[in-house]
Amino acid sequence: MPTVKFINEKKEIEVPAGTDIRHAALMAGVNIYQGINGFGATINKFINCHGLGCCGTCSVNVLKGMENTTEPGMMERMKYKGLPIPDLACMQYIGNEATMRLSCKTKITGDIEVETGPRLNLFGDNFFS
Repeated sequence: MPTVKFINEKKEIEVPAGTDIRHAALMAGVNIYQGINGFGATINKFINCHGLGCCGTCSVNVLKGMENTTEPGMMERMKYKGLPIPDLACMQYIGNEATMRLSCKTKITGDIEVETGPRLNLFGDNFFS
């Protein structure tokens, strides 16, 4: 069974192959809805799209094992690249283009390491490039 390691929370859990990251986090007791730089982490646990892929509050950064996840689907591509007016959740994508995923739409096929609540850095090297 694949192992999911949540870096920020220092938790590790084994899940059946095909489980999405959102359900793995719920099984491990990890709050996947961190909000933007921690703002909204409490309310986002209750006000979210519940796995439909349209709110973006469950965005995670897959640090290791990206090859052990499914390919991004239409909802992820639309969330990160297709919106005409980007929201704050998809702005976390800047600088993390290769590793940012929606946890509710990303299935696990092998061992991965995940960073929940990636930080939004408006003044970083990649923001204005």
